[in-house]
Amino acid sequence: MKIAVLISGSGRTLKNFIDLVAEGSLDVEIELVVSSSADAGGLDHARKAGIAATVLERKDYPSHEAYGEAIFDACRHAQVDLVAMAGFLKLAPVPDDFAGRVVNIHPSLIPAFCGHGMYGHHVHQAVLDYGCKVTGVTVHFVDNEYDAGPIIWQQPVPVFDDDTADSLADRVFDAEKEAYPHVLGLLAAGRVKLDGRHVTIGKR
Repeated sequence: MKIAVLISGSGRTLKNFIDLVAEGSLDVEIELVVSSSADAGGLDHARKAGIAATVLERKDYPSHEAYGEAIFDACRHAQVDLVAMAGFLKLAPVPDDFAGRVVNIHPSLIPAFCGHGMYGHHVHQAVLDYGCKVTGVTVHFVDNEYDAGPIIWQQPVPVFDDDTADSLADRVFDAEKEAYPHVLGLLAAGRVKLDGRHVTIGKR
């Protein structure tokens, strides 16, 4: 399965993918990296791995729709099967030909602590402020609303009494490093079936 990875920052999820592909435990080909920022650290990971990368900044486009079209045009040109958002912080509407072919990971158990403005440490601090005992990660299909697409996989993470947003973020990212590649593997194997809002995981 050929994928494009969309990033906005450090690219640590991208780096995890690259490492797993290199060791043979993730059966995908990363054909393209698209960054919303020329300063994104993830571009260095792409360069070192010999992966084609392009920078498309929101400010250069007149609308969300035009921005999304530019991003998915690049993905079409790369002939990818799937687009994986990995810390991508911009709204890029999904065109019809990519419906059911764009996935994202969110650092909470959707529908809790998600939506516009809920990313990174904002999520973890909100979890702590609410007094949750369990949080987690959610891998989901992307539609044209923030964090609203059908859920593919969820993995719980405990919240400890002495957690800070930083310590909780570290534990959640450890779960992300397992959950996201696992889902990509399921998708590559053709085991994920989408029916409306409902996702089923088929047997091998």
